[in-house]
Amino acid sequence: MRYTGDWLNPRGDNWSTLSERLRGTPALHQCLDLLLETRSLNSIRRIGIPLLSSELLPDEPVQTRGYDRAFWLAYLSNGMATLANGMMVRYSDFVDMIGGDEQQLGLIVGVGMIGSIVIRIAQGEAIDRIGAARVWFWSVVVYTFSLLLHLSITSATTPGVFLVRAMMQASLAGFFGASITFVSLRVPPKRMAEIVGALGTSGFLGLMIGPLISDWLGGGDLTQEQMVQRMFWTAAALALASAIATWFAVQGAVLPVRHARPPLLSVIRQYHPLMISMTAAVMGAGFAIPATFLRPFAIEAHLSHVGVFFVIYAMTGFGARLASRSLFERYGNRPWIVVGLTLLSISYLCYVPVTNTWHLIAPAALAGMAHALLFPSIMSAGTAVFPRRYLGVATSLILAMFDVGTFISAPIIGIFLRYAKPETPYAYQFMFAGVAAVFAVVTILFICSSAGHARHAEE
Repeated sequence: MRYTGDWLNPRGDNWSTLSERLRGTPALHQCLDLLLETRSLNSIRRIGIPLLSSELLPDEPVQTRGYDRAFWLAYLSNGMATLANGMMVRYSDFVDMIGGDEQQLGLIVGVGMIGSIVIRIAQGEAIDRIGAARVWFWSVVVYTFSLLLHLSITSATTPGVFLVRAMMQASLAGFFGASITFVSLRVPPKRMAEIVGALGTSGFLGLMIGPLISDWLGGGDLTQEQMVQRMFWTAAALALASAIATWFAVQGAVLPVRHARPPLLSVIRQYHPLMISMTAAVMGAGFAIPATFLRPFAIEAHLSHVGVFFVIYAMTGFGARLASRSLFERYGNRPWIVVGLTLLSISYLCYVPVTNTWHLIAPAALAGMAHALLFPSIMSAGTAVFPRRYLGVATSLILAMFDVGTFISAPIIGIFLRYAKPETPYAYQFMFAGVAAVFAVVTILFICSSAGHARHAEE
């Protein structure tokens, strides 16, 4: 925010600099503190500072209580997009239809994440420069087209399948990064975990219903090709509904004022939270593995369907998110990161004895609760070390680390399963136990570190 002209600020300093110069004048300093807090022209008029020919330019959205019209439209948009993404639980059927196996599935998912990771940081810079609203809207539009482009793919080994998967993941990354930034800037930093958690409850609803729709499409007399086509067309229609909700949500959004900015890499080097990033990668892998490999595991174990897993996952996650909404502000993020990582590690051990569909309830419930606790706490802890003017970069960086977890885990697991399955009937069980061990090690490393303690960077 910059106030230019007249006797109060002839040099056009920004408010924080001007505040420092006037510390010796208590009355004026008190007025400036009020301006910094409210950031509104009406406040200037109330306290009697003459505007003359001056201009007040906001550099971020006016903060609200959070739960206004824009939030609920964002909630609807997020729910529709997550519902479309939840239908991709049968993405393995698509890969199988075009001639791929588990190894190729892992490679497609992993390589697709490269597009998401590479573009994340560019999206973060774009969010901070041109605004979260624009990035959010165009990301969901591109996501809609990427779903439809899958229908033109005929082989699991052509570059096209990797490109459309990368396009899908990159646009989805931009959607979530921009929408989270959009709602986060509308509340004080200490309430970021709360508002991100509240927005995320719409995602649990999408995760619950999306797989059920896919199971319903695949449970009739349709051929595999017909099921896959209907899956992508339905998901694209839901993504289009999300784009419409986004368009209404961003009407009247304030564009950021251009500031002199240091190089992006120097910002990342200065503020990047290493241990939180490692934790985010573990979380990304922990939630991507069931979404990618649960369907092939169910076929291998002769389970009837996997919809029940995602219903339980979403229901427990939704309930845990509502119950914990105010706990992040009260107790900080670190305790809930530890609890979430512990639950996630245990959930993978619960896959080992699964022999029928109902055995999926235990890992689903534990994973749902872990998701509810980990996502808002990691996002809040990871972005808290960045100044608010870099919130787009910070949000995209943490989300990129979620994708790094998928990028690393999916190809490794796919290759492991390809070579382990001919050797033992317990290949999936060994995989789940190994993943649980890795997650347990990261949990211990996090506990031994000082990461996650409440601290906010200066503006």
